[in-house]
Amino acid sequence: MKQNLLKLGAALILTSLCLTSTPSATAGLFGSRSKSGWLSPTALVATADGKTLFVACATANQVATFDIASGKVARTLNVPASPLGLVLSADGKQLFVTCAAPSSSVCIVDTGANKIVATIPTGHTAMAPVLSPDGKTLYVCNRFNNCVSVIDLAQRKEVSRVAVPREPVAAAVTPDGKLLLVANHLHTGRADADVVAAVVTIIDTASGKVLKDIALPNGSGLLRDVRVSPDGKFACVTHVLARFHLPTTQLERGWMNTNALSIIDLTKCALFNTVLLDNVDSGAANPWAAAWSADGKQICVTHAGTHEVSVIDAPALLEKLAKMPAAIDPNAKIDYNAASRVAADVPNDLSFLVGVRNRIKLHDNGPRAIALVDKKIYTANYFSDSLSVIDQAAPNVTAASIPLGAKRTMTTVRKGETLWNDATMCFQGWQSCSSCHSSDARTDALNWDLLNDGIGNPKNSKSMLLVHKTPPSMSMGVRDTADTAVRAGIKNILFAVRPEEDAKAIEEFLKSLQPIPSPYLEKGKLSAAAQRGKKLFFDKTVGCAECHPSGLFTSLKSYDVGTRGQFDKPEDIFDTPTLVEGWRTAPYLHDGSATTMRDVLTTRNPNDKHGKTKHLSPQQTDDLAAYLLSL
Repeated sequence: MKQNLLKLGAALILTSLCLTSTPSATAGLFGSRSKSGWLSPTALVATADGKTLFVACATANQVATFDIASGKVARTLNVPASPLGLVLSADGKQLFVTCAAPSSSVCIVDTGANKIVATIPTGHTAMAPVLSPDGKTLYVCNRFNNCVSVIDLAQRKEVSRVAVPREPVAAAVTPDGKLLLVANHLHTGRADADVVAAVVTIIDTASGKVLKDIALPNGSGLLRDVRVSPDGKFACVTHVLARFHLPTTQLERGWMNTNALSIIDLTKCALFNTVLLDNVDSGAANPWAAAWSADGKQICVTHAGTHEVSVIDAPALLEKLAKMPAAIDPNAKIDYNAASRVAADVPNDLSFLVGVRNRIKLHDNGPRAIALVDKKIYTANYFSDSLSVIDQAAPNVTAASIPLGAKRTMTTVRKGETLWNDATMCFQGWQSCSSCHSSDARTDALNWDLLNDGIGNPKNSKSMLLVHKTPPSMSMGVRDTADTAVRAGIKNILFAVRPEEDAKAIEEFLKSLQPIPSPYLEKGKLSAAAQRGKKLFFDKTVGCAECHPSGLFTSLKSYDVGTRGQFDKPEDIFDTPTLVEGWRTAPYLHDGSATTMRDVLTTRNPNDKHGKTKHLSPQQTDDLAAYLLSL
């Protein structure tokens, strides 16, 4: 999917320069899919007595109460926006629901009455709520504000925000309440650097300050979950581990993408090591949710792309990692059955989990949440509208499926979204389209050396938003349309042969994508700085609108925009894509060499070839960047 649907980030910059209007501030995160009738369960939490599961249904704007004994939904509750996170009070009487929207809220639900009793405003796309151990403070990730809200529950009010690097999507607190860990979905730097990786942020809850950002191994991105062990000594993080520095010539043995679980040593606030969840000939694509068992003996991970659950013997894994030396002992006996000889080998070892992990296949599609209840594992399956249950005490451990609602006819758009996230259509299950463009068809912010324009010239991943309306596709415009790109991606990136109806379904999903309002808007409108920047944008002396006219905000042409790098040819010119949602697609330019929008206008525009910006004052440059980030 990468090869054919990627377009140049360089051109991305140009298009941002021409938007004349902004998306509605009330636009839904799922667009038309919010009205599709599907439930799309995306979060789970169990009561302490193990009798009830609460299920957040993202596209139905609903929370379901599932009775475990009867195996049925007992009741439902409508909430004001997409519920992307749940957490229960210790006594089970209150359920906190993050309702994600450009202006999100936390709904406090009286679980006995099944009624919303209070609503607390939060930020843009609130998710992953976490309660402090004393139950007095609620922490909420505001994904697109790049911050965490700190909410005083006695006042029922947000009292502060803690800035984190980029797109916080999951959080966990230590048992003593002293540390809050935050998983950042994407990295924040240039994509053309030697080392590119997302980080886990550790926040000191007493001071409300960031203690440390822990970088994961090179290529780490698309983080999804973070969980702390019951004893508070370790944390685990799910993510993709991309081998972006290699040409995309094959998939075997994780050549392009591997799927990982990183372990953080909380006694040292440092990365302990990273283990691959894949097997040598069987990828475990798109690790999503994670959970430690209450006794600390198991780590369970869902694989949203291959529709599985990994059950890992946690003490055995930690012991095995602890025994790995930092350097080779020349006097030690060599174990020729082990792929890893030193700790640094482990993140490349597809056999490290052999003997300490069991992979369990589900009958359902897209497990994105997990809850452990006694000896049973429950997963919430986004695309099947179901729960899976795995009874580990049964003689034959398999997964059963429980529907959460009436069976629905699969629409073309829903099928396309399902395929976009489905790694079982890929050779050996190594990756899905979402492994490089995330689940909502945006970007992993990495550079990839795709073969469509030759070898040795990596290009930055691009959002798929509006791709069908802004041909040609790819940074060099080598695919005439997005339809061509979709088919080429299935063949050359997923290394698969699929029915024509699959490509058509993916096309319809991509066409259904709608822009999300920028977090830089103020009450849905341009800030004063952005309004000044808009005037500059359309000023002929700056010239942004010349290549990015109103409408699609692209001329649909290719240009020499002065951004050729060391891997480009002298004759290379770059396609001009739309800049809608440019605020969420950093780094910029075709090679990801511009970290910020300001860099695009200054250090990466020395010859004024993508906008005449040399004559602008620092304030004017900031204003223009503010406008571009508001589109």
